[in-house]
Amino acid sequence: MTDKDGGASTEGTAAGSPREASVTRPAVVWEALQGLLAGLSPGGDTPLEIVDAGGGTGGAAVPLAELGHRVTVVEPSPDSLAALERRAAEAGVRVQALQGETGDLSRLLPAREAHLVLVHNVLEYVDDPLRALTDVMEITRPGGAVSVLAANTVAGALHRALAGHVSEAHQLLVDPDGRWGSGDPMPRRFTAEQLTELAERTGLIEPSTRGVRVFADLLPGRACDADTQEGPQLLALERIAAAHPALSGIATQLHVVAHRPGA
Repeated sequence: MTDKDGGASTEGTAAGSPREASVTRPAVVWEALQGLLAGLSPGGDTPLEIVDAGGGTGGAAVPLAELGHRVTVVEPSPDSLAALERRAAEAGVRVQALQGETGDLSRLLPAREAHLVLVHNVLEYVDDPLRALTDVMEITRPGGAVSVLAANTVAGALHRALAGHVSEAHQLLVDPDGRWGSGDPMPRRFTAEQLTELAERTGLIEPSTRGVRVFADLLPGRACDADTQEGPQLLALERIAAAHPALSGIATQLHVVAHRPGA
């Protein structure tokens, strides 16, 4: 499982060199999560139960805990959990850290209790994405939400083609797992339709999809730096593109939010 605090795999620039769009990805996803939290806690003064499945070193968990929510990270890597605890201590918050995979969620946590479960950069790496998402839904309370962030097949093909690897782009689009070959470091990618189908097959309802990093991975690295003039402009562009029905389909990652039925 990847470290989703900025170390998740990217598709790379048009020139083929991988990098992380460190400005746009966290900002766009974080803003979407803040809107989701507001809907789950209308008054804004009720702490929510949040689980971060595969939460890495706490890049999402610690800021959520700083908002006053009760956050649990379930992560297989002991090194990541140790780094999470250090990060939480430095921030002056408490985050519960549990070692385990998505298959351990029902053993580690109460059923139907979490208001929100994050599954970011996880489904690409598990053996059975449907089983993993089913395990996630089982710990989500009725009316609660599941946030999925996953690599986009269409973007993968676009980036390979722009890098001059046309045959690999073709293979990526026809491969059921969205891979361009045996050397592909990404075990699996998804289309928006595949993620929506996964959510619905688990019983989740009202899935909505946004794009994350539509332009950022196609531009020179300096354009993504927060301390340049282009950085804030790119972020503003990404905010609009994330919800644009045509542009979101070519984003490096897809962000799907769905709900468990009930109230």
